[in-house]
Amino acid sequence: MSVVAIITARGGSKRIPRKNIKDFMGKPMLAYAIEAAKKTGIFDEIMVSTEDAEIAQVAQNFGAKVPFMRSPQTASDFATTMDVLKEVYQEYIKRGVHFDEICCIYPCVPLLTPDVLKEAYESFKNSEGDSLTPVVQFSYPIQRALQINQQGFLEYREPESAAKRSQDLRKMYHDVGMFYYMKASVLGGGENKAAYFEMKESQIQDIDTLEDWNMAELKYRMLHNA
Repeated sequence: MSVVAIITARGGSKRIPRKNIKDFMGKPMLAYAIEAAKKTGIFDEIMVSTEDAEIAQVAQNFGAKVPFMRSPQTASDFATTMDVLKEVYQEYIKRGVHFDEICCIYPCVPLLTPDVLKEAYESFKNSEGDSLTPVVQFSYPIQRALQINQQGFLEYREPESAAKRSQDLRKMYHDVGMFYYMKASVLGGGENKAAYFEMKESQIQDIDTLEDWNMAELKYRMLHNA
């Protein structure tokens, strides 16, 4: 069974310019994803998909491969992660290289550890899923979400849930946006039963704003006693 890690790192970050290679705690942000993948021992190949020459050089400096550059179409603001993964996989096929399983890793994941990647992979292998998504439980029951009505006043989105006890409401989760495992067949439009891997709030952090960046640094220091 051959497995490839595809790290998706385009150069066009808007809210935090060049965030994929911006210095984070002494290293380019991208280095954390590469190093976590390398330390797992899972992957037959670790590659970075990018259209940016500087990102490609950083990737190679930290031990990832950049066997080909991303196309302008998948480097646009409108391309999805699945578009990128399909392009990479198809390019490998053209070159006579086949992988059975794929791990997509996002480039801004300084809190991601090799142990988490390994535990998630074991969970994937032991499941009957075609893919696996890491999730975290919402910290507050989303059934009690508030919205602003047309008159400008607050109202419950689900009024029937407002008076229920928290423990009686179904647990709800969201994608942590760090990595995914999948069988290669999923990229070809095959069946996709999605398994899950639950993580803790302290292990995750979206990094879309400078405030997010600062929070990621705080969590990193806490996790690593830095």
